[in-house]
Amino acid sequence: MRILVTGSSGHLGEALMRSLEGGPHEAIGLDVLPSPFTTHVGSITDAGFVRRCMQGVDAVLHAATLHKPHVATHGDRIFVDTNILGTLHLLEAAVAAGVGGFVFTSTTSTFGDALTPPASAPAAWITEAVVPMPKNIYGVTKVAAEDLCQLFSRNRGLPCIVLRTSRFFPEDDDNPAMLRAYGDANNLKLNEFLHRRVDIEDVVSAHLLALERAPSLKFAKFIISATTPFTESDGAQLRLDPSALLRGRFPAFEAIYAAHGWKAPHDIDRVYVNARARAELGWRPLYDFERMLQLVHDGLPPSSELARLVGAKGYHR
Repeated sequence: MRILVTGSSGHLGEALMRSLEGGPHEAIGLDVLPSPFTTHVGSITDAGFVRRCMQGVDAVLHAATLHKPHVATHGDRIFVDTNILGTLHLLEAAVAAGVGGFVFTSTTSTFGDALTPPASAPAAWITEAVVPMPKNIYGVTKVAAEDLCQLFSRNRGLPCIVLRTSRFFPEDDDNPAMLRAYGDANNLKLNEFLHRRVDIEDVVSAHLLALERAPSLKFAKFIISATTPFTESDGAQLRLDPSALLRGRFPAFEAIYAAHGWKAPHDIDRVYVNARARAELGWRPLYDFERMLQLVHDGLPPSSELARLVGAKGYHR
């Protein structure tokens, strides 16, 4: 099988290319930036370029996108051109080429304002049933691209799977207040594995499973985030004192945090739930808070070897 990976010079694209390397399938990379993992350099906003890249392709992993941090550096039009028009070009070319499966990398940012409950309310329990409420152009364009995938699945017979991934980039948090509050970026990332982060190795495995299941599922959306140790009934306590829950479930957590001078989260306002992906895709994420806590205890950063290999890339201009 010949697999086209878009965004192959980026974090996830490189991780996908590395993971496919040496396997039974041929992977070709497409990106606007050159890299050792990019076969075709060009933009998905160029329909002719996309058609040429799609020749002989059997499946598509579409990870190319402008991200939330680009909201500060890019105008609305380029978001529409890249995230919506670029996805449309890929879908049209995929249908024309007879592609058997299309996986679109979306984001939990699509939920937007649905993620932030009032201060007195329990933590929001975020499943696929929650209706997106995008709060910026990034979220709007990703929701629109998801709808295009559903349209092409229903009307053109292209099997499409949408994966709404939570945070997996190694870069520092784009909220300076969070960095000031916690100091150590690894402290903040480990906290997020409780409710809103996923390791890139698990993101890759979800994409490969989605490609495998696309023909039978036809169309589906899945939240891809680390398995939370919490239940929906913990919602009120997560807003008041998450540490009390952590002490009961991870007896070693306080000593490990104290040894690093780290702080537990003082308020968890949302929890991403991956139950549907585990049930319907058969996805088995390897990295959760407990495993990352053990890595930190062993003197390693809270990340997989693949995440460390891909490393930080920043955000292109």
